[in-house]
Amino acid sequence: MLLYKSRSPGQLRSQVVCLAGLWGGACLLGLSLLCSLFLLSASCFLLYVSSSDQDLLPVDQKAVLVTGTDSGFGHALAKHLDKLGFTVFAGVLDKEGPGAEELRKNCSERLLVLQMDVTKPEQIKDAHSKVTEKIQDKGLWAVVNNAGVLHFPIDAELIPMTFYRKCMAVNFFGTVEVTKAFLPLLRKSKGRLVNISSMGESLYKPGRVELEGRKSTQILCGDQCCMVPFQMLSAYNSTKAAITMFSSILRQELAKWGVKVVTIQPGGFRTNIIGSQDSWDKMEKEILDHCSKEIQEDYGQDYIRTQKLMLPAMRDKSNLDLSPVLRDIQHAISARNPSSFYFPGRMTYPLICFAAYSPTNLLDHILKKYFRPVHVPRALRTAH
Repeated sequence: MLLYKSRSPGQLRSQVVCLAGLWGGACLLGLSLLCSLFLLSASCFLLYVSSSDQDLLPVDQKAVLVTGTDSGFGHALAKHLDKLGFTVFAGVLDKEGPGAEELRKNCSERLLVLQMDVTKPEQIKDAHSKVTEKIQDKGLWAVVNNAGVLHFPIDAELIPMTFYRKCMAVNFFGTVEVTKAFLPLLRKSKGRLVNISSMGESLYKPGRVELEGRKSTQILCGDQCCMVPFQMLSAYNSTKAAITMFSSILRQELAKWGVKVVTIQPGGFRTNIIGSQDSWDKMEKEILDHCSKEIQEDYGQDYIRTQKLMLPAMRDKSNLDLSPVLRDIQHAISARNPSSFYFPGRMTYPLICFAAYSPTNLLDHILKKYFRPVHVPRALRTAH
């Protein structure tokens, strides 16, 4: 029955494979065949029961607010939800930008573009007033906190404090501020709060997304889940870890109000969050300007400049198909009983499980091999 339910791509199939591996491991540990079969059967039954409620609630033009819809996940999600019949409030950083203009041009009259820089409380307050005015007694069903920024990938010691503060201001404090502003409306509707976190990196370039005829998938996971500590992304990953913990606490606190809180932790998807060549050059200059003379001598300017080579590599290795992310967000919004965590992306769930339960030294060794630097700091080259 589990294999039948996991026909569509998603994390349920990964869980079935993990169960098979668990059973095989139990056999290798010397447990009797009867005990191993009992373990497998009990695990399958619990997984089947926990994932049995796949029914989606009717759309009925439910109102959903999505932040960061200028491009990437948010842009594609706003279009997708509008096509499904939702009333969409699309928060954008630039109301006159190309992303906002494309939404107005290609979506229905149900979609309303809102100027909403999540770092500016006055814009959040103005967006709240416009949402309240339009929905009136219908209520706001869901908020999707998607807005986020990425910094130049480089050693934590070299990242300027301005990068740390900007990442925290947008990725974490922006999420918290939007959540606090719209929670009264969610409590009234007993709706959904969906926060986009990350397993470590989420990089995507907008592309065509096809979802017709594909089923939504979900997974259930405990709070042990953690993001993979990828090197060179300390500021970004730290903010996403904060979002995950914030969401886990809210999930417990808002349960008594009937509000369900969901965390989406995508794998490697290519979005324009990675920025352009001009933005890379600007960040590189800022890093060089903020480095002390001692740090520049130890690392070397050539080391800093070659880190830009990571950006195209990260982009090229990322998944071009956004549909797993959109499908899981849709399920989080529409399912009668959504999962607390979703992990869209190839190998995302197994990798997060491995990071959560493997010995630290083993994890560090594997990540060191995976993230082998393209260049070595000057002081280390001299020492060798």
